[in-house]
Order: sequence, then structure tokens, then C-alpha cells
Amino acid sequence: MDELYDIQSTRLVAPQEAPGDGEAEFSLRPRTLDEYIGQERAKQNLKIYLEAARLRGEPLDHLLLYGPPGLGKTTLACIVAAEMGVQIRITSGPAIEKPGDLAALLTNLQEGDVLFIDEIHRLSRQVEEVLYPAMEDYALDIMIGKGPAAQSIRINLPRFTLVGATTRAGQLTSPLRDRFGVLLKLELYTPDELAQIVRRSADILGLPCQPEGAAEIARCSRGTPRVANRLLKRVRDFATVLGKQAIDAECAKLALQRMDIDQLGLDELDRSLLRALIELYGGGPVGLDTLAAALGEEAVTLEDVCEPYLMQMGFLVRTPRGRCATPAAFEHLGMTPPSPQAQASGQQSMFE
Repeated sequence: MDELYDIQSTRLVAPQEAPGDGEAEFSLRPRTLDEYIGQERAKQNLKIYLEAARLRGEPLDHLLLYGPPGLGKTTLACIVAAEMGVQIRITSGPAIEKPGDLAALLTNLQEGDVLFIDEIHRLSRQVEEVLYPAMEDYALDIMIGKGPAAQSIRINLPRFTLVGATTRAGQLTSPLRDRFGVLLKLELYTPDELAQIVRRSADILGLPCQPEGAAEIARCSRGTPRVANRLLKRVRDFATVLGKQAIDAECAKLALQRMDIDQLGLDELDRSLLRALIELYGGGPVGLDTLAAALGEEAVTLEDVCEPYLMQMGFLVRTPRGRCATPAAFEHLGMTPPSPQAQASGQQSMFE
């Protein structure tokens, strides 16, 4: 799995957070719901929940945000705290290793504070057991001592809001998921919404972006604001060196071409997978392990890093017999789909 994250961190189009994203992303994040672009359905519902909680003088009910990485779950958690006028404590599931770590976080919260746990599905079972009474009863049950002399002590906690974020809602245990009062799913962004985000971020970064340039960047951003902002920063580098006063379509196209990112956001790894599938196996079907061996990559890398977006774009399908390239993939690479007879003939040689 370490290799998977290393590959993710080197890809500009990867939706996962890269080592250099943290501080730059924080400066570009909106601070209020009115500044937040996109996710209209989730945003409108959240406005109602926040206003109702303020009118009652209560903390917001526990909130679960789920969806693909890079869509703004952490940003929404920070906005919830800002809208409620309280502090936020940010941590992640893997960072809470022991029940004592969670107890330390909870006992340091003030009335109404927000505790944000990213990747909450990765909490250990022992930590989850401690979290249940904290969410329901605002109390911690701690065992002191061992053996026959052990006794349970209950510590009352201030009322707080737990905001959990996960990219894999299906991996949450039912008892934990059922304790969230508000569940919001974040969807991929449209190109128009991403273009608005790009122009807003460009203004913050100090180099305006023309609508045509923003549209070029948005089209390559895989529906993800994190990718859009990352590409914007790299395009800004090209614009600065070229002496541009604003990012236009010509500058954006040049920068994306130099970074090997095509007009649909596919990078070289994505195209290599499709080319191998088409040129070596006639478009498939072919097993994942066989395809990974042909590319010299790990199967988990192709499955988690490349395939989701290729399937969303309609370039790849999974069948019981293996992976298959669609006619759209042939067309995107400028190739002619084979006839049914040629497709059934099996593997071709790379050196023919």
C-alpha cells in the first residue's frame, strides 16, 4: 500500500491529498457557505440544519460527509464550525490509535465545539466502542484498574458535534453510521462549477484567469476541486515564466500539454493502461493481474488509482472475464475498434 500512496502523490490528477497540498489548499478554502461553490443540494440542506441548531441554541447534530476524495469534506467541516461560531479540532481515523487518544481529544473540547475525524472508517474497533457513548450520551466510560478490582467511571463531556468524513461509506460499521443524525453525500463537480472555483482561486493567488483558461483547466480536473487547484498552480507557473498578465486558453493548453494531461484529464498512466489493453489484448477482456504484469505496475494501483475515473468516463468496463476497453477508448486514442473476429483472437505481440 505504501507504493500506492507514492504513486498517488506524484500524479497531478490524483484526487488524494499530496504532501504539498495542505497549506496551499487551506488558503484557497472558502470560509462560509455563501462562498462555497457547488454541491447545491447538500449545501441547501446544511443551511437549514445550521439555522435550526442556532435558533434552538444547540450544537448541530453529528454529521457524516461521504464521497470521493478531494470534493471538499474538510472544507465543509471548517465551514460548519465557522457558521456555528465555535472551534474545530481536526484529526484522522489512523491517528487515533488507542481509546486514550480519543479520550484526550474529547475531554479538551468546549461546549458546542466541532471534532472532525477524516477517514473515519479507519477507526479501530476499540476506539469505536469508546465513541458510541460519547456521541449518544456525551459521556466517556473508562475502566480503571484490572481484574476483580477494576471499576468503571463515567466522565461527562460537553455537548459537541462530531463531523466524520469518509471516502468509503460502505466500510463504516452500522452502529457507527446509525449514530450520525445528518448524512450528506458529495458529488463530482460539473465543469462550470470547477471553472468558477478556478477563477476564484486564481484571484486569491494573485494571477487572474480568463474564462477560456478556467474552462480548459476545469475540463481536465476530473470533477474534483483539489485537482483543479493543483493544476491551476502549475499553469500559473507557466504563465509567470511566459510573462502573462492573466491565464488564457493558450497558456492553459500549453501547460497541460507539457504535463502530459489530455483534454479529458487522463495522464500518461491512464493512457498506458488503455493502450496496453487495446494493443496487447485487442481491447480485452483481460484479467487485472495480467494487465498489471504487462504494465509493470501493482494490480491494486491500477484498480484504485486508474480504473475509477476510466470507468466514469466510459473508457473501461469490468466484466466477469476481465477488463474491456470500450469503443470510446479506441476513439479517444485515435484507434479503430477491432472486428468481433479479431477481438476474439487473443493477445497480440507488442513487437509485431
